[in-house]
Order: sequence, then C-alpha cells, then structure tokens
Amino acid sequence: MATRKPEGYLDGQPLHPESLMMGYGYRPELSQGAVKCPIFQTSTFVFASAEEGKAFFELAYGLRKQRPNEEMGLIYSRLNNPDLEILEDRLTIWDDAEAAAAFASGMAAISTTILTFLRPGEVVLHSEPVYGGTDYLLKHILPMFGIRCIGFPAQASEAEIAALISRSAGMGKLGMIYVETPANPTNTLVDIAACARLAQAHSHERQVLVAVDNTFLGPLWQQPLKHGADLVLYSATKYIGGHSDVIAGVCLGAKDLISQIKGFRTILGTMAGPNTSFLLMRSLETLKLRMTCQMKNARYVADFLADHPKVAKVHYLGHLTPEDAQYEIFHRQCTAPGAMISFEIVGGEAEAFRLLNSLRLIRLAVSLGSTESLAEHPATMTHADVDPEERMELGITPAMVRISVGVEHPEDIIADLRQALEQV
Repeated sequence: MATRKPEGYLDGQPLHPESLMMGYGYRPELSQGAVKCPIFQTSTFVFASAEEGKAFFELAYGLRKQRPNEEMGLIYSRLNNPDLEILEDRLTIWDDAEAAAAFASGMAAISTTILTFLRPGEVVLHSEPVYGGTDYLLKHILPMFGIRCIGFPAQASEAEIAALISRSAGMGKLGMIYVETPANPTNTLVDIAACARLAQAHSHERQVLVAVDNTFLGPLWQQPLKHGADLVLYSATKYIGGHSDVIAGVCLGAKDLISQIKGFRTILGTMAGPNTSFLLMRSLETLKLRMTCQMKNARYVADFLADHPKVAKVHYLGHLTPEDAQYEIFHRQCTAPGAMISFEIVGGEAEAFRLLNSLRLIRLAVSLGSTESLAEHPATMTHADVDPEERMELGITPAMVRISVGVEHPEDIIADLRQALEQV
C-alpha cells in the first residue's frame, strides 16, 4: 500500500485520486507561484556546496543508507528531474503503489524492467498474445542474452499453466511470469491471482516476480497490484497520455523493486524527459473523465457491431456472460470493460481493408487510448512481426479489426462504422 503524504489528506480524510491529480507532489511557492508545474528543461542542477554534491551522489549510488526524512537531491536529469519526480508521485495514486518509474516509451519500461530482474539461464513465462513489440523482445532479443521464454495461452487455467511450468523445468529456473491482460488484440483475460500463486510456489532462493502489462484497461478499470502482481506496466502513450502527442511508459510496484529498476534506468538512459513528464501530468488531470467517456461509448459501439450481419464475431469484455469461462475472472479482476473492441468481419483481409479504407471519422492508425477513435488491422500492423502460424493459433485472423473507442459522440462513431460496413 502506498504511504500518502500529508498533502494527500483534507481534514483528516484521504483525498480521492481525481482531486490529487491537480497538484499532488507540487508546491507552487517553489516555482514563483505557478499553478502548474513548470517544465524544468535542464540537464544538470547546481549544488549549494561540494558537501551537498557529495551527499547527493552517496545516496544516488547507494554508498550509504538514506537518513530519516532525507530525499534524493537533484543531480542530473538522467537520474532525476522535478517534473519526473512529481509525475512519479502522482502515478502511484490510482494503482495504490509504493513507487513508480517513468520511461521514454512503453517498450523502454518493459525492456528495462525485464533486464533488471532476469539473468542468463533463467526463463520468463509469458501469456500470449502480447503486443507485437513485446513479442519480439521475448522471442528474439532476450534469447541473445541467454534468457528463454515460454508462452501460454491467455485463457489457460491455473492447472494448465502449472503443468507447463513442470514440463519446462529443464529449460532453466523460472525468473518471471509476464502477463498482458486483457491480451492485445483479442481482449482475452489472464487470471492475475492464479499467476501470483504459481510465482509464490516457485519462489525459493530468489523471488519469481509477476509483471502485468495493464495498458488495455488502464489504472481505472484494473489494478493488478491488488490481485497479487509485483509490478504493473503501462504504455503511458495510451490512456495515461491520452492525446496522441507523447510517447512514454510506466512501471509501478514496491519501493525496493522500483529502486532496482531505477538503477538500471539510470545506466540505460531510458527515463522520461521533462517535456514528457509535463504532458503526462496534464493528462492525468482528465484521466477519469476521458476513460469513463470512452468506456461508455464502447458499450454502444460493441452492441452495434454485435448486431451487424457483416460482423462475424466481437471481442469485448462487456459482452461476457455467466456461461463464458472468463466471466468470473472479469468480475473478480476488473471494474469495467474498457474501450477496446476487436471484431472479425465476414470475409478476410480484403474485406477488413475495405472497411478500414472507408472510415471517415475514425482514424486509420495504430496506438490506442487516445481521445480520437482509432482503428487498425492487427495481423498486418501491430502484430505483423508475430509468426503467421502463431497469429492464427492465437486468434489474430486476417478478418480482425481492432478499434480504440474515443470521446466523440457514440452515434457519430456508429454512423461511421455503419457507412464503412456498407462498402464491404
């Protein structure tokens, strides 16, 4: 649980996240009274004395323990920056995390986190499908460093995953369970609590960590740390940024884990810069407003698609019924179905392309979670580098289209889809 600073309370009561996003961690009197945190566009910071510089470096490089009430001093923007520190304070609030680390991209967050904790000869067990960039990292980059990856279907049961771990014991020691839930682009859920139990059962000399990419639902509709995950990851480019104008990533978790990640981040240089931090702070102020609007719009869009004769199947969490195997996981793990919809059109790639090329309001572009609605073709775009046979096995078919529903009026989004479907 996060330890909220005194500024996070009013009259003895904790303030809600929506209120804290307006100023948590920032003191206007230290910045000429500016209502918003300025952009500290500087590479380095002046020390008051040589002794202060020595003390700052001792703490930064772990040469001594932190004294009571001592905070990390400003040294160099690769290590820390006021915008970065304030952003990281605010990012902890929605997920109720002890600490956060912000990065230059979602892939920077994922790769830095994995490289912090995995060692040559170890195995990372991961759900499938995952984002195409993550898939490439797991299957092509990590093996170059002696790290093996083993995939399991996102819908696999706890017993099935446990059996896979047993069968793979000879491949190396399990070092991490990496989960993307809901899966991109199929919206399939992974049981986080089950993964946490399996990680605990296989933690002996060294803890097996559970890392969860929560980008698809964002911090409002799913909070993995509350279900046993050790680390939660985001492409902050998506819902957290929310305006298609910033590239960023985030990792949250216990303070001791995030401290290790920040140590690697300092050397790899994958931190977020002051401009990125400023833009994310701006976006956090409207996160709940945007995500709530998008979630409500998506329900109307999904219902329309499900009733359309040219749509063969809709992958949307809000349509799960008690008869679905994932219904129980959804209601235990999520608070809303989010705004991501994938659907399969009757036909194949040609029909999907005809639909995408006919859209007029919805933008034909990759990415997701932004204010504008976006549509793309996973098989040839975001997941183009996934093995073709694996794509089909995972349900990423040539007929699949993925939509990120924005904040436009839902009737207009549906009207655009209706006229595009008429062209197929």
